[in-house]
Amino acid sequence: MDVKELLNRYAAGERNFYGIALPKADLRGVNLGGVDFGRADLSGANLTKASMNGANLCQANLQGANLEHANLSEVILSGADLREATLSTANLNESDLSGAYLCDADLCNASLHMSSLSTANLQRVNLCDAKMSGVRMWKADLREADLSGADLSEANLSDANLTGANLNATDMSEAFLTGTIMPDGTIHK
Repeated sequence: MDVKELLNRYAAGERNFYGIALPKADLRGVNLGGVDFGRADLSGANLTKASMNGANLCQANLQGANLEHANLSEVILSGADLREATLSTANLNESDLSGAYLCDADLCNASLHMSSLSTANLQRVNLCDAKMSGVRMWKADLREADLSGADLSEANLSDANLTGANLNATDMSEAFLTGTIMPDGTIHK
């Protein structure tokens, strides 16, 4: 299936594209709200400014994909591979990224309000200036992550690993930090 066929079938009301393979597809600005891309291969795809609110991308391969300015609110991305993906200024509010792989991803200025990133691998991720109030990140791996200027107010970071993370000007007011390994290696009580 190519992009044109996908868009035609979506326009005709089809939503189930489970396991579809469209690596490096050009999907800039498309509206695919509610689409099922579970286990899809969208590695290297260009989804800049795409709108996929309410979509299922569970265990999808989005490695190296460009999702800059994308609307991904209320999207299921649990177990998805987002390594080296660009998600700067993306809207991920109330999305489920639990267990996702986000190593070396760019989420600068992204909005993740009330999202779940529990047990996610966020090593070396760029979350500078991200809006993450109320985010659930328990047991997340944030080693060497850049959280400078991020809003983590009321976030749940219990048992997360922040070893080597940059927390410069990070708002952690009312954050839950029980068992969190702090940047200097100490464990928060």
